Amino acid sequence: MAVYVYKFGGTSVGSVERIKAVAEKVKKVHDQGDQLVVVVSAMSGETNRLTTLATQMQTAPIAREMDVLLATGEQVTTALLSMALNEMGCPACSYTGGQVRIETDSTHTKARIKSIDDKKIYADLNAGRVVVVAGFQGVDEHGNITTLGRGGSDTTAVALAAALKADECHIYTDVDGVYTTDPRVEPKARRLDKITFEEMLEMSSLGSKILQIRSVEFAGKYNVALRVLSSFSEGRGTLITYEESAVEQALISGIAFNRDEAKLTITGVPDIPGAASKILGPVADANIEIDMIIQNVADDATTDFTFTVHRNDFVKAKDILIKICHDLNAKAVTADDSIVKVSIVGVGMRSHAGIASKMFAVLADEAINIQMISTSEIKISVVVAEKYLELAVRALHAAFELDQEPKEA
Repeated sequence: MAVYVYKFGGTSVGSVERIKAVAEKVKKVHDQGDQLVVVVSAMSGETNRLTTLATQMQTAPIAREMDVLLATGEQVTTALLSMALNEMGCPACSYTGGQVRIETDSTHTKARIKSIDDKKIYADLNAGRVVVVAGFQGVDEHGNITTLGRGGSDTTAVALAAALKADECHIYTDVDGVYTTDPRVEPKARRLDKITFEEMLEMSSLGSKILQIRSVEFAGKYNVALRVLSSFSEGRGTLITYEESAVEQALISGIAFNRDEAKLTITGVPDIPGAASKILGPVADANIEIDMIIQNVADDATTDFTFTVHRNDFVKAKDILIKICHDLNAKAVTADDSIVKVSIVGVGMRSHAGIASKMFAVLADEAINIQMISTSEIKISVVVAEKYLELAVRALHAAFELDQEPKEA
């Protein structure tokens, strides 16, 4: 008898009809004798509706009260799914995060899970029931309702799978797996049968929206086998697991991109110790996250400092940098919010030289100028003009033959 955790996102439970379809899928697995814990999100659009209601009551809603409000979205879905299962003759019981006792810290709207009490869940599973748990939520040590932040239902599912030592955790979405890149940009993108935790973590952090980063980190830490599947079509999806040496690892597993980037440069900064801190410190103090950084030292004892931020923080960061430019007696500030970051990801880079030079050559052949470069052990990222995004992705996808199945050793 296997134990599975299934998670269904907002689009998967977006209507009564879809909830009934989820119930049929769950019942089929339960009837085969497997034990199931099902984690659900709020119905699509519900969280936005509740947020709008909150802002009509208070200009800046109190975080604790927002958690109380937003947690109701998932509670509705758990109750409806449990009702649908019971109506089909499949015994089920719904629980809030607090009832299951998913204990978190007290950071409202973005809490982190501290512990899970699995006794109640196992009691129901052993009694032959499907356990339906509200995702995205828990309680702190004082009994206050907390929510886990964006993508929190994924994290709930992975955490439950870890606590229960489940055989697999299935994340059902509106796509049928993880692709080599976004099929809307490159129609030849291929669904991957398998990808490593490291690669998925890089893909998520670099712009892939399929899985929330925290859930991938959690899965990797506790060795929870994740599988991404579609709620609307049959298939085996993509398994996210540890690297297996039995199969020759492809050089590159995927191409990620992020349109939400902006670039800022301060030129003519005096090349003295502490200059970088004086530039980045005020930006960090404004709660602006910095991504890529490049520093170039000139012959005249000055340095040019370039970094990227999220496009939403572009104006705020630019204003801060202009003041820093004046304070440091630097030359000028230039800014560009028409850039994108394109990244190639693959654990195969560890054992193969020449990946970076091939990437740069491909972009050069397409007359695409590289503005910034960042590397890690399994990824290479470049910043290019936004107008070249689709061309860059398609050219790299073809050059690294990502439309072809990898060869076995």
